[in-house]
Amino acid sequence: MKYYLVAGEASGDLHGANLMKALKELDSEADFRFFGGDLMQAEGGTLVKHYADMAFMGFVEVVINLRTILKNLKLCKHDIATYRPDVLVLIDFPGFNLKIAEFAKAKGLLVCYYISPKVWAWNQKRVLKIKKIVDHLFCILPFEVDFYKSWGMDIDYVGNPLLDAVDAFKADASFLTNNNLTGKRIIALLPGSRKQEISRLLPEMLGVTGEFSDHQFVVAGAPSFKAEYYSQYLGNKAIPVIFNATYDILANAEAAVVASGTATLETALFNVPQVVVYKGNAITISIARMLVKIKFISLVNLIMDKEVVKELIQQDCTSPKIAAELDNLLNDDDYRQKMLDNYEVLDGRMGAPGASMKTAKLIVKYTSKK
Repeated sequence: MKYYLVAGEASGDLHGANLMKALKELDSEADFRFFGGDLMQAEGGTLVKHYADMAFMGFVEVVINLRTILKNLKLCKHDIATYRPDVLVLIDFPGFNLKIAEFAKAKGLLVCYYISPKVWAWNQKRVLKIKKIVDHLFCILPFEVDFYKSWGMDIDYVGNPLLDAVDAFKADASFLTNNNLTGKRIIALLPGSRKQEISRLLPEMLGVTGEFSDHQFVVAGAPSFKAEYYSQYLGNKAIPVIFNATYDILANAEAAVVASGTATLETALFNVPQVVVYKGNAITISIARMLVKIKFISLVNLIMDKEVVKELIQQDCTSPKIAAELDNLLNDDDYRQKMLDNYEVLDGRMGAPGASMKTAKLIVKYTSKK
């Protein structure tokens, strides 16, 4: 069968690649065409547009880059219409993908949406639109089942694909030696995968490095950037930026400073105590605070429905406050253990690996019935 996938950021590329891998196991004639990244490209098929040219986050950032976004939408629609896939699989990235879903539904294509748009956070009435333009919705967060049911919508809960990625991870035994990281305990810095995130968060993260001389800081580099990009922020600081090794970094870290997003959940799954940070455009944040209906921004706290990890947002996202929280995580045994105990409860709520294969089986099933 012919599959067209659309992923617009690093996490979508990861989940898309694992989904493609599962689909190939079920369908020996699977043919892929996609918007995605390096991981999806490694699974075969044709990469039409890399997510590095697509990921704009925030109201103001979207307006500034509107011409590029509209150009990408036009390209995607034209390419889908030309390819005529048996099924369109949209992966998260709702601002872009809901427009593609509407287009594809009007063209009579089967539309599957993997990783539900976070409509429970704001503008919940978008569920009504999703019911009209998405044939099958696959959700990965436990509380989404009841949310969609409250709107009269049946969905498929498949579990979380991050569990698949973490389960498949094989630690590199020579990672520390190869990267000259022996001798000091590691604090991981995960500043995100978008320019807007990195430019605002990494300087604040780096501002704490002088206060923890008995630790080695390591930056997890986003695969869509090169080392030179990070140099402008590092200056003369001897802090390594390591690419395509986030899980190895986490596997060896004693604590982490993490940009809000998928990485907060990954860090928890690796049992690394963390502080979550986020700083956006002031106008964007002001609009978001008026619209968003959730108490937390990190996936860890959202799933647990309480503050498990400290969130330092906007004016609270400063080097001194990050340093104070790191000090608690590293030196207050009771504080650290409480977070680790909560991680154990989180593990239980997340369930077992298998989301990618479960989703692939459902996609093949629904496509065969078309």
